[in-house]
Amino acid sequence: MSGKIILDCDPGHDDAIAIILAYGSAEIDLLAITTVAGNQTLDKVTNNARAVSTVIGMTDTPIAAGSEKPLVQEIEVAGEIHGESGLDGPKLPKPTVPLSDVNAVDLIIETVMNNPSGTISLVATGSLTNVALAARKEPKIIKRVKEVVIMGGGYNTGNWSAVAEFNIITDPEAAHIVFNEDWKVTMVGLDLTHQALATQDVVTNIKSINTSTSNFIVELLEFFTDMYKQNQGFEAPPVHDPCTVAYLIDPSVVTTLSVPVDIELTGKLTRGMTVADFRYPIPKENNTFVATKLNHTKFWDLIYDALSNIG
Repeated sequence: MSGKIILDCDPGHDDAIAIILAYGSAEIDLLAITTVAGNQTLDKVTNNARAVSTVIGMTDTPIAAGSEKPLVQEIEVAGEIHGESGLDGPKLPKPTVPLSDVNAVDLIIETVMNNPSGTISLVATGSLTNVALAARKEPKIIKRVKEVVIMGGGYNTGNWSAVAEFNIITDPEAAHIVFNEDWKVTMVGLDLTHQALATQDVVTNIKSINTSTSNFIVELLEFFTDMYKQNQGFEAPPVHDPCTVAYLIDPSVVTTLSVPVDIELTGKLTRGMTVADFRYPIPKENNTFVATKLNHTKFWDLIYDALSNIG
């Protein structure tokens, strides 16, 4: 086990698969799950994180709820993709995994400060509110975090506006803080995650594993497929969030480039845009990276292996 991570998320169908991949991978030590409002309201996504943990029998990873709304703007959720619960499709069990009394922001800080410097990666698959608040509340974590890996943004396209991706546009001020701190940030954006399609062959392979967890994922993907087809025209849904975890398990799964990235805050048409500067030469002091290419076969093999490990 080589990679210690904190997973900050807003489950969400693809967040659920990210949790399952992290828990089922022998290379990942999942130290904590923290939740943030995003795909649905905070109470719903926190319940979903606990329900997924119950499904997979994960009892030793603390779960903490964090920010109910963005730093500045009003909350916006993605019910048309994830449904009223945020995890529509399968019948969710009543969670048996407890919720921590500690706020997510404080749990992030405590976990980073109580582990050796350079050993923990922050994986953020929702709005960046919790991560930004942790960086502001305890700036010492910035030098201690190994890497911040974000599912969000995109250097060619958006999905919530013409140029902005959902996780960034729902709290662009928080994203601006995170991208401009002095730590390594890897943006796993739409350019990469739109390659992570759950095709029919993938669903068939997951069905063949035939465990309670794999069957749960199949039910998630059936709903997710319908929503993406209706709302965004995809024949197979892109499974965004597990790409972050897959990158940390095996960096060869995801190709990255060193590219300066900043967040647009004031543009009338471009608020929330992740502005990536591909001009040459790249500044030597640059600490932001963008994901460009996914090894589709390796990616899904990691998920199949995780499901087999969970059993």
